[in-house]
Amino acid sequence: MPAYMIVTAKIMDRDAFISGYGAAAGALVEKFGGKYVLRGPGAQLLEGDFGDGASMVISEWPDKATATAFWKSPEYAEARKLREGIADVQVLLIESPKIND
Repeated sequence: MPAYMIVTAKIMDRDAFISGYGAAAGALVEKFGGKYVLRGPGAQLLEGDFGDGASMVISEWPDKATATAFWKSPEYAEARKLREGIADVQVLLIESPKIND
């Protein structure tokens, strides 16, 4: 069953974030079997208290175990350090059956 990682990021230094963390994480997402479904800035908050104007990233994974292996990998732990101090993030992981038309 596919899994989706949903990231909301308030980025303070966009250039540093994209060139450092974004590049490193992007390569690892592909290496670990994930693919991006959406990457974009400017989310509009409709309810709640986190995320207005934030960047959103949604990646699709074959299953929750694959996404978790990526998240817990030593390689991703190193990449995650590249966003310290330049972004506040919220990360969710959810598994979902495919929706048929």
